[in-house]
Amino acid sequence: MTTTQGQLFMDRSLARRLERAEGAANAAMVTTRARLNPALGAAWIEVDGTYAMFDGPGSPMTQSFGLGIFAEATDAALDQLEAFFRGRAAEVHHETSPLAGAALFAKLANRGYRPIEVSTVLVQPLLEPREAKAGPRVRIAVEADRERWIDTAVAGWAEQPQYIDFMRDLTSLTFANPDTLKFIAEDEHGEPMATGGLVLHEGVALLAGASTAPKHRSRGAQGALLAARLEHARRAGCDLAMMATEPGSASQRNAERSAFRVAYSRTKWAL
Repeated sequence: MTTTQGQLFMDRSLARRLERAEGAANAAMVTTRARLNPALGAAWIEVDGTYAMFDGPGSPMTQSFGLGIFAEATDAALDQLEAFFRGRAAEVHHETSPLAGAALFAKLANRGYRPIEVSTVLVQPLLEPREAKAGPRVRIAVEADRERWIDTAVAGWAEQPQYIDFMRDLTSLTFANPDTLKFIAEDEHGEPMATGGLVLHEGVALLAGASTAPKHRSRGAQGALLAARLEHARRAGCDLAMMATEPGSASQRNAERSAFRVAYSRTKWAL
């Protein structure tokens, strides 16, 4: 990260921090999967700074992070990464930052890759304490909250029933992952309203997993969750927060309203 008088500049140094933080967060999820379900064969490797992980065929976590950011993506490195996925009967997916350079994209295209997804990575410096505001109570969930936290997170997907089973699996895995801090927002009666996750990695706070039960929307729960997670990260020594959203989505607009700034658009490639 490069700064001048508190201004944040987007450069390769920043991209390395962001890609490593998200790669490490996903690797921790895969490690948790391997512990809970050894038969699946979940695993991850590092090749020249790129993290590649397998969470089962078809899982959105079965992909790589950081390709071309930490070292040149040589043919030998790509051969090794492709063998990791193919040896597990999985599609080969790489999520790439534009700061890896156009030469990487040309190489991927020449090897038969095509872009299949774009996401927006947003960042925010964590400099000053945040003033507490009136609103829902937010706290870190404990083991006794497991079912309430999972049920609330899944409830946020009620309008998309095709994803319910997948989200229950993912949120159950998230709760079991010791590297993820699980936050919950509650109303004045103690009823859970919304959930959110936070992963801290070498000064970077990754915010993910925000979900609000439909009946509690537009009541300030996500704003309270965001503020609480950012302040927790700042107190824990993080100087930067990040999140990833669908480009132009309501999530991106909400992030920008909350002082996040677009760092870059990331592209996922499939072989």
